[in-house]
Amino acid sequence: MIYDVIINGNTHRVELTKGEKTWLCKVDDTMMEVDAAFTARDVVSILLSGKAYEVKRERALSGETHMIVGSARYSSEVQDPRSLKTRRSHAGAGEGPQKLMAPMPGKVVRILVSEKDEVEAGQGIIVVEAMKMQNELKSPKKGVVSKVIAAEGATVNAGDPLMVIE
Repeated sequence: MIYDVIINGNTHRVELTKGEKTWLCKVDDTMMEVDAAFTARDVVSILLSGKAYEVKRERALSGETHMIVGSARYSSEVQDPRSLKTRRSHAGAGEGPQKLMAPMPGKVVRILVSEKDEVEAGQGIIVVEAMKMQNELKSPKKGVVSKVIAAEGATVNAGDPLMVIE
């Protein structure tokens, strides 16, 4: 499972793999083994490198989520890069360059544009095949293709960058 976790405004890529008794957890580029168990609703007990932590999730009336570890409180948000809601929130016509990310694991079968090409918001720019279905991915905004990261025939994972649109 891959998640983008935002803690106090800083985004971290978290990859979780279930082991026999523990979880293998990769945070950004650091791999660690974590023993975690839910002890109550919105409370998880974590054993990491011989230290025990109790993490409580608290949802504010404003809709914000906070994680409380000991006496420290952290603003937090967890996003699944594969979810439609996350992809839509990242697809706004914001300022500056925007990366088009792979929404699911698959194979790049066709690149429809080249670097320096002008594209319109919603224009098809790359085709990714997943589970024998071809998915045409669209430009998140009007702009110019500044970088093509993926290559035809390449295998990609959910959340991998494919192109940059400026």
